[in-house]
Amino acid sequence: MAMQAAKNAVDIGIIVRDIEASLAFYRDRLGLEKVQEVPLGFGTMHRLAFGDSFIKLVDPKKVPAAGTPGLDAVLGFRYITFQVGNIDALCEELAAAGITFVIEKNEFMPGVTIAMVNDPDGNIVEFVQRG
Repeated sequence: MAMQAAKNAVDIGIIVRDIEASLAFYRDRLGLEKVQEVPLGFGTMHRLAFGDSFIKLVDPKKVPAAGTPGLDAVLGFRYITFQVGNIDALCEELAAAGITFVIEKNEFMPGVTIAMVNDPDGNIVEFVQRG
């Protein structure tokens, strides 16, 4: 039997090296709202809301080794996408803050503009605006 969606969103958990740097990026730079902090057996989860989705930043008790960075370096989840309505202003703010772009803002196809940056741990974060 196929899954039956209980909400129109997917949540993602990200194990982070430096919770303060990650909160500064996701909460302060991108504007996600921190809604909860939950102790876990292996660390602390900080839930941040984006629409109906949650980005769950996990501050581990023991920081594991980092994976190989890059879009096509290894198999597995490689990036997260945020559908936004203000890509021009967002990219200007990120550039002014010294955030390095993996892919500069560009029209990927007619009516679809994208940009990609790295978060503090090197995870790729994509922004997409349609229309």
